[in-house]
Amino acid sequence: MIDTHSHIYSEEFDEDRSETIQRAREIGVKHIILPNVDSESLPSMLSLEAEYPGYCHAAIGVHPTSIKENYQEELAVVISSLTHRNWIAIGEIGIDLYWDKTFLKEQIIAFQQQIKWALEFKLPVIIHVRDSFRETMDALAPFKGSGLRGVFHSFTGSIEQAREIIDFGGFLLGINGIVTFKNSGLAAVVEQIDLKHILLETDSPYLTPAPHRGKRNESAYTQLVAKKLAEVYNCSEIEIDEQTTQNATSLFKDLND
Repeated sequence: MIDTHSHIYSEEFDEDRSETIQRAREIGVKHIILPNVDSESLPSMLSLEAEYPGYCHAAIGVHPTSIKENYQEELAVVISSLTHRNWIAIGEIGIDLYWDKTFLKEQIIAFQQQIKWALEFKLPVIIHVRDSFRETMDALAPFKGSGLRGVFHSFTGSIEQAREIIDFGGFLLGINGIVTFKNSGLAAVVEQIDLKHILLETDSPYLTPAPHRGKRNESAYTQLVAKKLAEVYNCSEIEIDEQTTQNATSLFKDLND
């Protein structure tokens, strides 16, 4: 299994980070991808990656909720970082209109700029979408056919939205603990999507799957997502693990190194 989205570098894990990673390893998680938030999260994320080389893999980007008046300063950190070392991906980036719509224009500018860098540096993107599906697809439209690849992290949309993403080309759908929530309706959508389009993720410390909902999420719970998907697809957990791992290593090339 590969946890393709975990903020395990965040302060929620300061007391037991090494134990948390050990639990993930013991359960069969082979890699953890660390999406960045903004310049403030970079030091802790890079420190964790350095401590677990080849296991934790850092991405670089500015989360849409961190796009404020100073967004150009944040973008400057991203491009500087891109030119100084290799990264697993650009992310997490996107559009979030759940908390605040004040900086929608700036979010779109930052999103598209980071997409251009992803193409320039030949990296996949990790896309955050919240209450912004149409705005996100409109922002992506100029890049259709460009070779852009990535994942729609924490997908919770309709089957129509899933098909629109898949038809765009180059994108996979990140599925996490939400699929275990009884009232989410996500399992009914996922069962209509070919497993070749799916990635496992946790979004730790958020979106903890049942039966631990309400507690801190962690990468070991990738197994609970895989278990639920095995029920949805009426197959073994091994099949889920193998196909989603193949999907992840195909998208995130550095995982093959």
